[in-house]
Amino acid sequence: MQLNFSSLKNLLSVPKNIVLTSHTNPDGDAVGASLAMFLFLSDQGFNVSVILPNAFPDYLAWMEGSNKVILYDKETAKCDQLMAEADILFSLYYNHPNRIGDAEQAFVHSKAKKVLIDHHIQPRLEAYDLAFSTVETSSTSELVFDCIMQLQPSGLSKAVAECIYAGIMTDTGSFSYACNSEKTFRIVADLYKAGINGVKINRMVYNTFSESRLRLLGYALSEKLKVLPQFATAYISLTLDELNRFNYQVGDTEDVVNYALSIKGVRFAAMFIESDKKIRVSLRSVGDFKVNTFAREHFEGGGHKNAAGGDSYISMQKTLEKFEQLLPLYQNELTEK
Repeated sequence: MQLNFSSLKNLLSVPKNIVLTSHTNPDGDAVGASLAMFLFLSDQGFNVSVILPNAFPDYLAWMEGSNKVILYDKETAKCDQLMAEADILFSLYYNHPNRIGDAEQAFVHSKAKKVLIDHHIQPRLEAYDLAFSTVETSSTSELVFDCIMQLQPSGLSKAVAECIYAGIMTDTGSFSYACNSEKTFRIVADLYKAGINGVKINRMVYNTFSESRLRLLGYALSEKLKVLPQFATAYISLTLDELNRFNYQVGDTEDVVNYALSIKGVRFAAMFIESDKKIRVSLRSVGDFKVNTFAREHFEGGGHKNAAGGDSYISMQKTLEKFEQLLPLYQNELTEK
């Protein structure tokens, strides 16, 4: 499915102040989609800013424009002013203003035209003047590709193509899920035509880990992995003390939940990461078990059918107890052949 971005083209008919935003704890698709749009719109003569709620992983900092990103939790007043003065505010890779955390109020109260580009279910459409939303795509970065090609069919710069590729690659687990469409691979071919080096990008994202990150991974798998075969479920939990023990940096636990899901016979995997204010819950599944529904009903979250997340505001012990107590309710669904 390809969305029609002609209404956005009309909105961008004259130079404007534009602010691009994405969700808290930004990942590869959030950063890739945001920077691709930043580079493209900047080249078109717009005054563009990228605001992210908090820091993104260091392994994404190679993308052009990453040094221009403004972090809301570090420069709150500046970000509030930019959103207040914006003519257009973009929501990239999130479907509800509450996904940007403390920046939500500044976003909501801005008089700017608000534009959604996203691929999550149940978007809050009433919050936006224009909405380009579909779940029938690999990633928001793929939607950004469609958008740019409709706005400027002449092609992509290499820097923009690299950002889009990084977004698609990370949001599909290196093309292992959410990419069953021929269209996704045709887009990847176009990105290669624009000059990207896919092998190099993969290495920069997945093979530039710090020693402490690898030691944290080893600890998580050897000491904190719990398998519940009667529910075809496995989970990992890491407390704040454990993270600090391994000199945790933003992004160090990215995709660790997938190791739990890789166990033979496991259909549902979870990871629980403690921070100062909450427990972040990451959920993954295979088959028809809908973790977005599970996240929405029990952990104030949401996401995709097989990849979702949420938050818990009780202790780690009580969160894990809650999780295990929920599993019997889904036993038939999780263990059916």
